[in-house]
Amino acid sequence: MKSEIEILQRALQRQKASRKQAEGILEDKSRELFQLTEELQKANRQLKEGLTESTTELQGVFDNLVDAYVLMDISGWVIKMNNAATELFGHDIKNEKINIVTLIYKEDYVYAMDSFKQLIHNGSFSDYQARVYTKNKGIRTVHINASLILDDQQKPVAAQGIVRDITEKLESEKHRQQLLNTLAKSNQELKDFAHIVSHDLKSPLRSINALVNWLKNDYTEVLEGDGLNNIKLIEQTLEKMEQLINGILSYSSAGNKDALKEQQIDINTTIDDIRKTIFIPSHIKIHTKKTLPIITGDKTKIRQLFQNLISNAVEYIDKDQGIIEVDVEDKKSHYLFSIKDNGIGIEKEYHEKVFKIFQSLGDTKNSTGIGLSIVRKIVDLYEGEIWLESELKKGTTVFFSLKKQSI
Repeated sequence: MKSEIEILQRALQRQKASRKQAEGILEDKSRELFQLTEELQKANRQLKEGLTESTTELQGVFDNLVDAYVLMDISGWVIKMNNAATELFGHDIKNEKINIVTLIYKEDYVYAMDSFKQLIHNGSFSDYQARVYTKNKGIRTVHINASLILDDQQKPVAAQGIVRDITEKLESEKHRQQLLNTLAKSNQELKDFAHIVSHDLKSPLRSINALVNWLKNDYTEVLEGDGLNNIKLIEQTLEKMEQLINGILSYSSAGNKDALKEQQIDINTTIDDIRKTIFIPSHIKIHTKKTLPIITGDKTKIRQLFQNLISNAVEYIDKDQGIIEVDVEDKKSHYLFSIKDNGIGIEKEYHEKVFKIFQSLGDTKNSTGIGLSIVRKIVDLYEGEIWLESELKKGTTVFFSLKKQSI
């Protein structure tokens, strides 16, 4: 009997121990479940907060798009507009219902319907350009890129489009083209005028020159002292006038890009030819610091460019030993040339003026004030730049770049 009671007691103890152990396990699992629930709730809250934040950010991006954004159902009723669309069309969908069809300019209606069919058939269209009615801005020209929105069954349920107002851009392009046409016409008229005037001026100059030669040859014995000096002054004036007329003709045609004849030009040969062509006093020497390149360009204009600059340098050298140095640097897309002299130098205030027509440093007998303006026009033709550096009484360096050309 006693052993049965002991057995029963031991069983009860084991049962209590097992229950206590089970309760401990249950308590631990409950604690784990509670902690897991807390973590899930926390993650859920973070997810909701993240979604809210993302939605707000997306809404901010949507509202602040520079271009207008329009969302409509498949029947054309506007579902959503961003701020730019509201500003463009002048309609607020919060207060009124709008159908896209009512915004289409009547003369563009057929074209708009064809584009809508293309949208349904292809799922999108781009570069659509048409006119639309707006509430506050009148008729505007817009550029549209649009696409369909499909449901789970791949059926179209809505359409969206980015709309850009290009009215001012088109007006600006039309206005710019008009200006270009007017400028081209004016340039042609200027060239024609220069040739006509030059021709009309040369005829009386030739007549005057002939009369002066007749007087000098037939009345040499009568014309003495001041008379002969006055005739000489007339001849010098006639010569300068002819130089000026020729300079105007050269200037009027210097910027004509259509007349360019591109070919290979050895600048070393060009410099040698210039040495033989222009008058260079014996005390002035022209040097090249390195072998000059072979470039592609119009031979006449490139020759004119270098000749005008070298002639100008010769004209203003006042030293007993005159030096003119020609140099070049290869700048990948351009050649940068320089022509350096040890002449009188140029004051800072004239560094830009000397490249304008009829501007010169002094009243020299050979200066017309046109040579450097022609140089600038030729440099412009080859998409280059020209400038100078100078120090009074020490000399001047003219730098100019020419864009590399290909035949």
